[in-house]
Amino acid sequence: MEIITDIATLRTRLQREPSIALVPTMGNLHQGHLSLVRIAQQHAACTVVSIFVNRLQFAPHEDFDHYPRTHADDCQLLEKLAVDIVFLPDEKTLYPVSQEFQLLLPPLADTLEGAFRPGFFRGVATVVLKLFNIVQPQLAVFGKKDYQQLHIVQKMVQQLNLPVEIMAAETVRSADGLALSSRNSYLSEAERQQASDLFRTLHHIKQTIAQGNRDFRALEQSARSNLASHGWQVDYIALQQRETLLPAQVGDTDLVILAAARLGQTRLIDNLEILIQEPAINTMERISNPSSRQAV
Repeated sequence: MEIITDIATLRTRLQREPSIALVPTMGNLHQGHLSLVRIAQQHAACTVVSIFVNRLQFAPHEDFDHYPRTHADDCQLLEKLAVDIVFLPDEKTLYPVSQEFQLLLPPLADTLEGAFRPGFFRGVATVVLKLFNIVQPQLAVFGKKDYQQLHIVQKMVQQLNLPVEIMAAETVRSADGLALSSRNSYLSEAERQQASDLFRTLHHIKQTIAQGNRDFRALEQSARSNLASHGWQVDYIALQQRETLLPAQVGDTDLVILAAARLGQTRLIDNLEILIQEPAINTMERISNPSSRQAV
């Protein structure tokens, strides 16, 4: 495994690779990150894992200075997986001058996570675009845990005609359902016992919808109130159309629940996809009762 810290060396090294997969991370790696690496290794001759804590996606009051930086441990984990290259730039390497050029993102970037973290997705899009330009991968792997981020990166690649395939990887969870995250290390022991309530809440919404409830706004409100009554500070619980991330409406069948809530000082995010299976109508019933052709 090679550890490369500057752009020129990395570009020279990658010139001889027939195919490249990139896994962008901010380090403090856990099994969720490593699952992304394993996927990347299956689809390209050379796997590059970048580790960079991106200041642009942190608001002034957020945890940039305290975000866990565990580069030595991270590199040991990646070496065990036989990763080809770790790209470990410092801030001056990626931002040699003040970053005055940034993307203008669509209105979606100011909703949900973007409403509570203004400028977050602009910072994400900027650093991801930089990494794509530097590494020039054919494939990049992103986890579904950061669902809105994944969606925005996919749309950026599509609309800017970038020659990169974005592969979405399923969220890796602890045995009790908590999505793995670097910020889980901030939780106290008591908070960690309670943290899986967020996923259980999303799963309860999914079960309720499967039982026929289509009052999406009431389900959101009930879930927010339930978590708040147990000490959570809820930013949002939102049922959205999976393809557009616009609010779900009655009749939509391909959905995702997106959630963000704070437990103590730790802010957790999660999501759960829902595919509504409407009951099939018998073919003979359709023939004998034409009105039954209406969707249900």
